[in-house]
Amino acid sequence: MTTAAAATSRFNNIEVTRVRAVIGTALVAVVVNLAIWLIGLAAGGDFMVTDDVKGPISAAPVGVIVMTVIPIVVGMTAAALLSLRWGSIIRVAQVIGAILPIATIAMTIGSDFDGVSTVSLSLMHIVVAATVVLGLQAIRNKTA
Repeated sequence: MTTAAAATSRFNNIEVTRVRAVIGTALVAVVVNLAIWLIGLAAGGDFMVTDDVKGPISAAPVGVIVMTVIPIVVGMTAAALLSLRWGSIIRVAQVIGAILPIATIAMTIGSDFDGVSTVSLSLMHIVVAATVVLGLQAIRNKTA
């Protein structure tokens, strides 16, 4: 068996479980969003927003990690658990998981971020939407 065939064989033997789908989705989204954040920093974004009470607050990198991981883990875990009883919830969760991150781009645009930060953060919302849909599809394929 060639090295490529062995690697493919090992990859095909990895079972997609609900837990792995949730963790994998969160990890992929965090890595991609941190890459977007680094590109945004290099392009001159400061990722600072002004709070009326606290003053200037940085939205990154901790904010990027937290605001990526928590919604994904909470939402996908809820969908994964509900799918044990009601398998069709995955499709509903995919729609919700795509709409909510896209809809919340409006809050980013409404904040006083600089242009580069606004675009970067908006792209991060799209990454969350895409990874959630794909992660839930992995669960759906496994349970179908």
